[in-house]
Order: sequence, then C-alpha cells, then structure tokens
Amino acid sequence: MAIRRIKAFFEFEAAGGIVLALAAIAAMIIANSPLSTWYEGFIHAPVAIQIGDFAIAKDAHHWINDGLMAIFFFLVGLELKREVLIGELSNVKQIILPAGAAIGGMIMPAAVYLLFNYSEPEFWKGWAIPAATDIAFALGILSLLGSRVPNSLKVFLVSIAIFDDIGAILIIALFYTSELSLESLAFAGLCLPFLYLLNRRNVTSITPYLLIGVIMWIAVLKSGIHATLAGVVLALFIPMFDRTDPEHSPVEELEHDLHNTVAFGILPLFAFANSGISLKGAGFAELFHSVPLGIAAGLFIGKQLGVMAMCWLIFKLGISTMPKGMNYKQIYGAALLCGVGFTMSLFIGGLAFAGDTALFDERLGIIMGSIVSGIAGYLMLKVSLKDHVSGTSVDLTRPQP
Repeated sequence: MAIRRIKAFFEFEAAGGIVLALAAIAAMIIANSPLSTWYEGFIHAPVAIQIGDFAIAKDAHHWINDGLMAIFFFLVGLELKREVLIGELSNVKQIILPAGAAIGGMIMPAAVYLLFNYSEPEFWKGWAIPAATDIAFALGILSLLGSRVPNSLKVFLVSIAIFDDIGAILIIALFYTSELSLESLAFAGLCLPFLYLLNRRNVTSITPYLLIGVIMWIAVLKSGIHATLAGVVLALFIPMFDRTDPEHSPVEELEHDLHNTVAFGILPLFAFANSGISLKGAGFAELFHSVPLGIAAGLFIGKQLGVMAMCWLIFKLGISTMPKGMNYKQIYGAALLCGVGFTMSLFIGGLAFAGDTALFDERLGIIMGSIVSGIAGYLMLKVSLKDHVSGTSVDLTRPQP
C-alpha cells in the first residue's frame, strides 16, 4: 500500500474499532440489566423469507451471523484480491515476515488451547477460536498512540491480520462444516461458470454479480458449508480493472462503497448480537472452565509466543530483515495486539459450540483474552515508541549518535 492509503486505512479501521467496542459494551450492560428480556427477544426474533414452497426461516441472530456477515466476508475477499494483485501481498519479499508471524500466531494459540483441554476431547473443537486477530480493534488500540506509530508497524500489523483472515476462512471451510448436501453444493457450483463468464467478458456492472451471488449464498446456506464463504468466493470474480477504462477498478469501488456499511453497521450489529453475555448466576466453575481459560490463554500467551517465535526464526535464518523503523520491542507490542481476537473469534466460537452447553460461555474467554492483550500491547508500544519523535522512528536495535 502507498503511505497515504495505509494512513487512511489505519484511521478508518481505528474508528470502526471504537464503534465495535461501544456496541460490545452496550450488549454486555443490557444483557445484565432489566433490559435483558428485550435483548433476548431481539436476537431470537423469528425472521422468514418465503416464496411459494421455498422458505428461509431463522431468528435474527442467525440472519446477522449467516446473512449480514456474508457481506463482511465479501469485503474481506475484495481486500484480499486487491492486496494479492496490486497491494502488500503482491511482493513475495514483503509477505514472508507477516505471513510467517500469522502462521505462528495461529498455531501456538491453538496449541495452548488444546493444552488446557487435552483431557476433554469434546471441547477440542474450540481449538481455532483464539487463532484469529481482530484488525479493527487492534488498529483502534494502536491509534491511541498517535503519530508516534511508524508506518512500517501499521503495515506489519495490517499484513498479519490479512493472513489471519485467510487462515480463518480456510479453517471455517475445512473444519466447521456440517453434513454436506451434495445437491445444494452442486447447485452452488453451477453459479461459478456464470461468474467466470461475466468476469472474462469484462462485465463491470455489479448487479449481475450480486444476483448470482445471492443465489449462490442460498445454495451454500442449504449445503452445510457456512454461507458466509459464498461472499469470499463471489469477491474473487469481481474484476480488478475495467479493461476499457484502466482508471476504473470495480473491486476498489465496491470496497469504498461497503466500508462504511460494514465498519459502522454490520460489525457493530454483529458485536451487539454476540456479546450479550449474562453473568447472572455465573459461578467460579463457569468463569474458570478450561474452555474460556484456554481461549484467554491462547489469545494472550499463545499469540505473542507464536508471532515472536516465528519472527525471531525468520530473522535468524536470514529469510527476511527487520522492517525499517521497527525493532523487537515494537514487534512484541504488535504480537500482543494480535491477541485481540474479538470479531472472528466470536464467529468461530459460535460455529464451534453454538451455545450447546451450560457448563461455560466461550465468549468470556474471548473477551478476557482480548482485553488483557489489548492493554498489554498498548502499554508495551507506549514504552517502545517513546523515542519516536516528530513523525520519524528510531530503531533501538542500532547504535544512536
């Protein structure tokens, strides 16, 4: 990304992170107040769409998680496509360090979670919950440090989050799929040639893509694969450039159009619908169950260990070098911020457990781990950036005059 684009992205995501936090806090307060009955009525309100004998009937919570979040995943797919073709992921040398850090930051949290739950095989399915990073929250915390933050650190954190998103998408597709309906899956597959044909014929109008995308989403919803993945697949077929007008990019145009809706509408609504944890009657056993503890430890301990270990190994082997203007203290601060795993962790947690046990609430672990990681990351970066003066960074790994 160009420096200007990084700055704009940073400021936008930071603002989105603040709104996301407010929505989550509001849900927690309401769920533990006399308004809790209203909250439960809202998220479980039945919503149905029916045409003849065909019907999709779900409660509001599922429409948010399966429907509106498909738009979020569509935006993620657009961003991934742009980054691979013309952005940070288009240069192999630039992606080695954040890619390695992201891989370490997904493997180690899963290992820590399984360590806490090794004797309970029925809880192993939650291994992926602490593997993801919430970029909006992480950048929101980073923004509190102001102009002292070097652009290289912003790019590093954003790039890790991009690879985290790729990993989360693959994890959902491979490990959180229910029994497949081959008929529905085949019907979804029939949409792909039409999308390919639109792309090859340089159709830049978004309407036909969206019409086919809605049909594909319905088919995927009925297939057993999580419906949000249809959004990612659809994004891959949107043209990056208009061959008759190189200055026009349908992908970037859609990104611009969707960012406000997703950041200030869909994600806060998702946070509100999924963060209403009632603590009424919660005792020691529920709060310190191995699942929420494993998630919290995975986010706080596993993330920092995984990211730092992979960065150290990459530097030690000479595969990549320290980004300009950064040092180990700043990388450690970023590694701590990677433990803020709110949105995607909540999403995967819902797929893993779906509220099917009264023994624990996995969301407690997500919130505890994210809060501790966010505070620790902020404090670490505040200390490591104290020598960052007047918009220029000081590399503390080199002797200073």
